[in-house]
Amino acid sequence: MSQPQVLATDLVIGESARWHAGRLWLSNWGAAEVLTFDLEGRRELMTKVPTTIPFSIDWLPSGQLLIVAGPEQRLLRQEPDGSLVDHADLTALPGGLNEIVVDGRGTIYVNGGADFHPDEGVAPGFIAAITPDGAVHQVADDIAFPNGMCVTEDNSTLIIAESFAAKLTAFNITDDGGLDNRRTFAEVLADGICMDAEGAVWTPSWLDNEPCCVRVAEGGEVLDRIPLDQSGFACALGGPDRRTLFMLTADWHMGEGFMDNLSRLTTGPRTGHVLTATVAVPSAGWPNHR
Repeated sequence: MSQPQVLATDLVIGESARWHAGRLWLSNWGAAEVLTFDLEGRRELMTKVPTTIPFSIDWLPSGQLLIVAGPEQRLLRQEPDGSLVDHADLTALPGGLNEIVVDGRGTIYVNGGADFHPDEGVAPGFIAAITPDGAVHQVADDIAFPNGMCVTEDNSTLIIAESFAAKLTAFNITDDGGLDNRRTFAEVLADGICMDAEGAVWTPSWLDNEPCCVRVAEGGEVLDRIPLDQSGFACALGGPDRRTLFMLTADWHMGEGFMDNLSRLTTGPRTGHVLTATVAVPSAGWPNHR
């Protein structure tokens, strides 16, 4: 196991980690901020967002920033003057929105239906695709608390974290941006994820009752494990050689309820950290391939 280093502190809840344009980008939940950090830990506020929790980020092939405003069910695009405008109308989709990934062909995938307290046996999560022509289609349902997503380098496969099912689920991506051939990629507790050049997925998780970030292969074998100081929320591979793993943590208590945790983290001391570790295999796929 590698020992991580602290790059930054004083976050509320860091989420939606992305490596883009030579910096780490993230959503600072509870502060309505999109922040960047360089490799020395210097931060910059890139924009304030008109939403609360959750919100997530990625980029169009043109380089324009996209922001999912979850409670408002909006997909926002940042214009050259810094203003935020609606990119597509997602109001026909069920439930609030959570995470986003844009594949190498410009298809935008967003997920939602992240209900903290669904009825027994009900998985209200879904995935929707927004194709480059602006059409919006729901392409998957029955997702047990949808979380982070990634797409393979060849744009053939989308992987999503189903947090309440404690697994990563894979789909084939069809020529029109749809999803089929649903299957379990790995049984592992997962949140915000990224992929490397050998097809393994990094995700924050818990093993042996300890928070960690794990590298897991298709089929479920844990290939590497990095201990975390607190619960992990998201990770991204980046840096000059794409082998720096950025991990976002905060003082989430597994024994407390979701709303209790959110209230404590957003009204109490700022416990969010950015940690880094050097890994052997560089990043690949989407996001974080820019």
